[in-house]
Amino acid sequence: MIVKGKDLSVDFLGVHFENPFVLAAAPPTDDLDMVRRGFDAGWAGAVLKTTSVPENPVNLAYPMMSGMDHAGDRLVAMGNIDLISEHAIDVIEARVSALKKEFGDRRVVIASIMGGSKPQWQGLVRRLEDAGVDMIECSFSCPQGSMGEEPGMMLSQSIDATRRVTGWVKEAARRVPVVIKISPQVTSIIKSAMAVKEGGGDGICAANTIPSLMGINVYSKVPHPDVGGVSTYSGMSGPAIKNQTLRTLAEIRRGTGMPITATGGPASWWDAVECMLVGATTVQFCTAVMHYGYDILDDLAEGLAYYLHDMGLDRPAQIVDGSLDRIVDHDALPRHIDPVAWVDERICVRCDLCHTACRDGGHQAVRLPASGRTPTVDARDCVGCALCVNLCPSHAISIRPRKDVLAAQEATP
Repeated sequence: MIVKGKDLSVDFLGVHFENPFVLAAAPPTDDLDMVRRGFDAGWAGAVLKTTSVPENPVNLAYPMMSGMDHAGDRLVAMGNIDLISEHAIDVIEARVSALKKEFGDRRVVIASIMGGSKPQWQGLVRRLEDAGVDMIECSFSCPQGSMGEEPGMMLSQSIDATRRVTGWVKEAARRVPVVIKISPQVTSIIKSAMAVKEGGGDGICAANTIPSLMGINVYSKVPHPDVGGVSTYSGMSGPAIKNQTLRTLAEIRRGTGMPITATGGPASWWDAVECMLVGATTVQFCTAVMHYGYDILDDLAEGLAYYLHDMGLDRPAQIVDGSLDRIVDHDALPRHIDPVAWVDERICVRCDLCHTACRDGGHQAVRLPASGRTPTVDARDCVGCALCVNLCPSHAISIRPRKDVLAAQEATP
C-alpha cells in the first residue's frame, strides 16, 4: 500500500501484508460479508474469530458487552463475556476458501483455532491449510478448554501445556506459520513466551483482553453486563489496556526476540507505532473497529505515512524495536536530571488544577498570584514529579532543567 508516497507494507513470518493493520479475532471478523467489507476498506489481513470442532458446543449469553466511560469519554474500555465463534470449522474453512478465491494474495487470511485434545488441534490445522489459509493463530488465552489443567485456566497459564500444544500444532502445520496468542495474566510473560519458542511456534500474538469486573449497578447490586440479574467476569479490551499491552510486548521481545503481532488496546496510528516501537511487526485492532467502523483504516494508514515522513523513514519495518534500548531497570535510571515544572502563560487556561494537585498531591510548589490567576512554579520547592504536566488540560506545563527555570525566575523583576 502506497500512501503519501510511502510504502506501508510489512513482512511478518514470511507473509506479505500491504500495511501493518490487521483485524483481530472478534465480532468484526465473524461474518463473511463483514470481513469482505473490512478487506475492501483496506485492512491488510483479518484473523477470523476463533473456531473449534463441532463437538465443542458454544453457548453464548446475551447481553454480552459492557463499557467503561471516563471523564465524559465513552468506551475507554469494553468488556465482553463472548466465547469463541458459534461457527465451527466446517463454516470457517468454507469462508477461508471464499476469501482466498476473491482476494488472493492481496489480503492475508488468518484463522484462529482452539482445541481440547491433540487430534482436535492437529485436525483443525490440516483442514485450514487445505482450505488455503495464510497463517494460523492459536488461542491459548481464553478460559475455555484447559487441556486437563485446572478448570477455567487459560492454556497459556500453564508453561508445560503451552510448550506441548505448540508442538502439536507445529507438527501438523505443513506450510503455514503458526502464531500463539498468549495471556498477560501470568506470573512471567517471558516464561510463557519461551514455552512457545521451545514448542516451535513461529510468532506470538500479545496480549489479548484482561479479565475484569466491568462495574456494578450500585442500586441493583448486579455487575455489568446484567444477564438476568447476574453477571460474570468480562474480558476487558480497548484503550484502557494499551499500556499493559506495551509492557507485555516489550517483555516478550526483549526476553525472547520472537516476532510479534500486537493486540489489546490500540485505537489510532499513534498506538500502532507505539506497539511497533516495542517489538510488534503487525498490529491487530478490535474495540476501535467496533466503536468507529472499518473506515478508521484510512486514518491509520495516513497517520503512519505522515509519521514515516516526519521521521525520515522509508518503511514501517524501520520502526520495529526502536524503543527497546531505552527501557532499563529502575536502578539504571539517571539521577542527575534535576527537573522542574514550567508554566507557559500564553496557553495556560487558568483552571487551577495544577495548584490543587500540587498542594494536595505533590510538593506545594505551584503558586497563585495575589492579582491575576496565572500560576507559577517555585523552582526551590518543585522536584519535577510531573503530576501537573500530566493533568494540565491545555498542555501548558512542561519539564525543564532547574537551572534554566531558576535563572529565568531570578531575572524576572
